Amino acid sequence: MASAVANEIIAIIARQAMLTPDEVRLDMTLDELGFDSLVLVEALFAIEEKFDISVPYNANDPDETEFDISSIGAVIAGIEALVAARA
Repeated sequence: MASAVANEIIAIIARQAMLTPDEVRLDMTLDELGFDSLVLVEALFAIEEKFDISVPYNANDPDETEFDISSIGAVIAGIEALVAARA
């Protein structure tokens, strides 16, 4: 069962991809959802605003940060960690 945070993230990602949340799977990549760099930034801004957190500015560069955006599940895990650290 997904957490409330996971459900919100999926809803935001689905909205950015113009899909329903049911169409977003945890194993999907952002490329599979059709995300380009602009859509990624918009989604991350929406997530930051929703949870009052700051995603590392270089999240899209795996050599520069530990924040993993390789799949929707990885994004959720990273955001959940940031939310937990803020609490």
